[in-house]
Amino acid sequence: MEGGRIQHGPTSYYSVVFGVVGVLVIAASVFIYSRMETEKAKNRVYDPNKPLPSEAQIRATLTEDQYRVVRQNGTETAFRNEYWDNKRPGIYVDVISGEPLFTSIDKYDAGTGRPTFTKPIDKNRLISKEDDSFDMKRIEIRAKKSDAHLGHWFADPTTPTGERYAVNSAGLKFIPAEKLARDGYSDFVPLFQNATEPNKQ
Repeated sequence: MEGGRIQHGPTSYYSVVFGVVGVLVIAASVFIYSRMETEKAKNRVYDPNKPLPSEAQIRATLTEDQYRVVRQNGTETAFRNEYWDNKRPGIYVDVISGEPLFTSIDKYDAGTGRPTFTKPIDKNRLISKEDDSFDMKRIEIRAKKSDAHLGHWFADPTTPTGERYAVNSAGLKFIPAEKLARDGYSDFVPLFQNATEPNKQ
């Protein structure tokens, strides 16, 4: 201090610079985070007109088990998959395209340890093929839009429709009833307006 005046040296100058830089870094981080969250929300919302992801994107997005099922016609282990015992109300969509395929209303316990349905939301969203693999005669079902392998169809006189759609959890994504509007499936909200508890299977 000279003559009673405080001298502002380099330390004060650097403090101001670091403070400004710190504020800019925080502001940039908030901006980037907001953009990422907006992008995530956009990707989450179902758009029937959205083009399918590339095969490379599908490979990068899906888990190894999901890819093995939907692209290599794999089969999950019974009773050891995500949705076999799911009783919550909602819909099941194609894990690749997001296309609505089945509802919890038509899901039932067939004792197979995999998600099983009496009917799809719309048969036109599925394609059927003869499957002679493993020396068995079966009817394979695939998602029409994405060509994802889903599982198999069986005649089943014990169901109201006489049909059984045995599907791998890995081919599906579950959208719970309370998130249908948020995720772009508002058309299905009325189906579950009176669903106060999970679907009884």
